[in-house]
Amino acid sequence: MKRFKLLGFVFPLTGLVVLLLSLLISGASGGSSNTKYQWDIVNLDFATMTLSQGGHASAFATHSGDSAHTGKITVTGHGTFRSNSGNPQDVTGGGTWQTFDGSGNPTGSGNYQVTGFVDFHVAPGSLPPSITDLSGNKADVRSGLAVFKIAYDDGSKGTLVVSCDLPVGSPNDMFEGITATKGYVDYWERDPAVAGVNANRTNFHELH
Repeated sequence: MKRFKLLGFVFPLTGLVVLLLSLLISGASGGSSNTKYQWDIVNLDFATMTLSQGGHASAFATHSGDSAHTGKITVTGHGTFRSNSGNPQDVTGGGTWQTFDGSGNPTGSGNYQVTGFVDFHVAPGSLPPSITDLSGNKADVRSGLAVFKIAYDDGSKGTLVVSCDLPVGSPNDMFEGITATKGYVDYWERDPAVAGVNANRTNFHELH
């Protein structure tokens, strides 16, 4: 009788040790894959073909059933995050925002802060040798798609989608630029990056 009681204590204790070890191992592996990234809306100096932080990007709102632009948002931005949605994402960053009506008249401006991480997917892609990257380590630049929760300083909330389509080797179904929501307005149509125009360019860098 005493033997069975002893075994009864030994087996649960052994199981508990195994469970704790497995949790520690999985936690360590999860932490190692919880990669830290930097995101930027960047400038491109066409005279020197140099990328730097501090650019701006825009997106448009349209009326239901109509392709005419009814509003526009322009943002700057920079920040960091961790890519594993199962772990703390340590989001930082933010930037400035400005909105316009369908005629291009300003309707508001201010700052926004990134408050949460929704999703991130890294994609193939790289920069050509002709481009100098001052926004981060060029060897660590990445294409990808990130979605963040943001808070505007006028009290409204929304989301910011940052998409980077690097010029070498990125999939054809990606886009370069941003889209955003602000309150009930969905600025879903990105303003495309155009050759010779310093706007609507983004990138990600893997941090070590």
